[in-house]
Amino acid sequence: MPRLWNNGVRTTPQDQELHQHRSNFKSALEHIFVPDDLLRGINVFKVTSKGKLEPATLTISNDKFIISVLPRTLKLDRVNSNGISSLKRPSILSRARSGTSAGSIGGSGTTGGNIGTNSVDGMDAAFSFNPQSVVDIGSIDRIQSGQNTLLFEKARQREKKQTMSRIHSGIPLLADGRSFSLIFRGAKTLDLMVDEGGDREKVIYILSSIVTEYGRAKMKVGNEVLLLRYIWNDVDRDNSNTINEKEMGELLNRINFQVKEKNHSAVYQKFAKTLGLPKEQRKAGLTFDQCVTLLHKTKRDTWQVKPVTQLFFDIFGQFMTGSKVRKKVSADSFLNRFLRTVQGEEDRTKDDVMGIFSELHELELADVANHITQSNYISLEQFEAYLLSRSNDIFNPEREKICKSDMTKPLSEYWINSSHNTYLTGHQLTGLSSVEMYSKALYRGCRCIELDIWDGGKDELTGNPIPVVYHGHTMTSKILFEDIIKALQVYLMLHPKTYPLILSLENHCSVPYQQVMASQLKSILGDQLYIPDEASLKEPLPSPIQLRGKVVLKGRRPVGATDDYDTDSDATDDDMTEIQSVWTEKSSVSKKTPKTVKIAPELAKLTLFHGTKFTTWGESNQALTNHMHSFSESRVTTLCKRNQSHRWIVYNQSHMSRTFPSGTRIDSSNYSPILAWSTGCQMVALNVQTPDDALLVNDGRFRENGGVGYVLKPSILMMTEPRTTHLEVKILHGSCLPKPKGLSFGECINPYVKISLFDCHDGKEVNSSQTTNIVYKNGFSPIWNFEDSFHFDVKNSSVAVMQFTVWGNKSSLSKDDEHIASASVPISCMRQGIRSVQLFDENMTRSGAFDFASLLVLIKFEQS
Repeated sequence: MPRLWNNGVRTTPQDQELHQHRSNFKSALEHIFVPDDLLRGINVFKVTSKGKLEPATLTISNDKFIISVLPRTLKLDRVNSNGISSLKRPSILSRARSGTSAGSIGGSGTTGGNIGTNSVDGMDAAFSFNPQSVVDIGSIDRIQSGQNTLLFEKARQREKKQTMSRIHSGIPLLADGRSFSLIFRGAKTLDLMVDEGGDREKVIYILSSIVTEYGRAKMKVGNEVLLLRYIWNDVDRDNSNTINEKEMGELLNRINFQVKEKNHSAVYQKFAKTLGLPKEQRKAGLTFDQCVTLLHKTKRDTWQVKPVTQLFFDIFGQFMTGSKVRKKVSADSFLNRFLRTVQGEEDRTKDDVMGIFSELHELELADVANHITQSNYISLEQFEAYLLSRSNDIFNPEREKICKSDMTKPLSEYWINSSHNTYLTGHQLTGLSSVEMYSKALYRGCRCIELDIWDGGKDELTGNPIPVVYHGHTMTSKILFEDIIKALQVYLMLHPKTYPLILSLENHCSVPYQQVMASQLKSILGDQLYIPDEASLKEPLPSPIQLRGKVVLKGRRPVGATDDYDTDSDATDDDMTEIQSVWTEKSSVSKKTPKTVKIAPELAKLTLFHGTKFTTWGESNQALTNHMHSFSESRVTTLCKRNQSHRWIVYNQSHMSRTFPSGTRIDSSNYSPILAWSTGCQMVALNVQTPDDALLVNDGRFRENGGVGYVLKPSILMMTEPRTTHLEVKILHGSCLPKPKGLSFGECINPYVKISLFDCHDGKEVNSSQTTNIVYKNGFSPIWNFEDSFHFDVKNSSVAVMQFTVWGNKSSLSKDDEHIASASVPISCMRQGIRSVQLFDENMTRSGAFDFASLLVLIKFEQS
């Protein structure tokens, strides 16, 4: 077997005794105080998928890991003699069992509340309940107050259609002050309203405290412990707090490791005997800690050579003093042979290593024989835990931190995370519009969001105009401009130090409606609305730090009462005209009569960025810095082909450009942002509702600088030529990979990794992809052919992004392979050496089943 890494001399420190203080993750939340009423269940109303309010009971499990929202008709307030709920915690997003409908509620005997059965104490459930009403605390991304979700929008619409008779039905009117939502697994929502007299703030505080403590506690456990805790309630079907022989198959399926059904019993009995369990204990089942050890042995005892084991021997030597096989490594060897040599972290110190070792010794791992008791040594298992940890991420943590000193330059010097047609949930012609999409875009990191505003109707009582947002001249639904601004205000209230939110207003409204827009912007946002004065428009653009906590408008600020150009639709119509103009450098090519739109002075004076028609770069560079251009994706390609890239880069040093998808992308797919970034375009707007490769590349770009949505453009776009980098990649193995979309059911996956480079050179996109072999029926600890090397020549390392995507092979020509997880890393943020790739779901979140998913890779690069 060839060595994965060659290294130099080692040193050995003196041994020091270690005083161990390991956590017990399964009981990590029990110390958090939760009032008895929340343990027994409080009355709430749940918003259904159709916007209907249904009475329910919100309950927190005794171990604080499960939040259940179940139908109130099931009377889930039974308590035991100690006054504590005796109900079984329902399975997390469980699949339907034979003879039942998915999401039905019930149970038998005294263990009611289990998802997948039909009744509670013989009483049929009054109605089926979505299994998303049971949420694991590890799945929660955030908790937000108010009614800023799609389901609450539906509830408000439903309420407007109903008569006052509904008040006497027992279902209350919606109350914003009693409403809140759990956002989990990236995009799911559980929308609730506490009963009249209930304390929403108390509930949110307690839930937030549990989520925060979970975030702290999980840092002290290994991936296998995290995974097992997450699936435990699904596989412990009889609520015995053990896994018996019958449950073994479910456990193996949930960790994505296939063993033939006929062998489940043999696996269980063999492992139980290995532990030395007597027959009675084997019958009772395996404890949580014993199952952690089972997971560890499943990963370790493979016929394949483990990459980590070989790396451990290659780097530190296979044998210790006395020809003993190496089982531990010293702090000095870890520093000199690994961190400084292999990882290229030459500035690391002995103190850094002792800090790493201290964290590793506190880490809750499998109870294995190789137990290190000296503070300046770690074991092979602890070394592997470090390799897969966030601390060893391929994405340079220094580049992931926010650099406030870099936020003082004019806005034109930044890439800005931008969204196109933000209001749409899907299709460009027939899709649903939703205010929730603005919240999703903001939490995904977008700082430039788009609104297409049109004349709506008029208020029946006041007769005031009502501006609406939708994709004009299509069948998309309409939402209120006012509701969007209110949602933005809520976000700013929760995040007062956010860097500026830029509203790209596609204004199709008549003057009276524009006046209402201006009034609503000022009344809702107040001091949070940035209003530029005339003198500032003659100066360089303000910086992100100057506009912190502000909303900035991009639209029209004409000198006179009318304007001839601004909207994306106009830009698309003028594609050919502007291409000809660029080619000939003459502004007189177009024979079309410019469109003229009246602009309300009340709205114009609130606007910073004034969209203007592009003619020549010469004219554009002479314009005020707040004048900017919008270009469709086809224009981007054409300008770069016409050798306009350099002129565009120069323009973008002091002015702003926004690009957007072609109008032909009615499915809301995306174009690659790489080429536009390479010309210095700041606002490269994408369809955030579509998690394709382009959006995931965008996610990777804006992980940089703390995920605040602003990344300082590299100096290459200000003065110098691109650098070429040769990159070698090896995919070593995967760890705790989930099923597609993080589901709890389905077959074990057949994972393979696709490595893609998104790059550009000489005004053209240069993309390339390579794939590993397929590992069948093992997503728990797949090992690919790690002797295979994948080579890439990176032409523009300051702009290029590498994407690691795990796919599940369907082994069928009739079915497409399934996306499992991915991570995108800018080449400029990539670290060399043996690195972990922390994987994300399609919503750019690491929660639930994605919280512990990662790859181990080896990276080498040479710059020319």
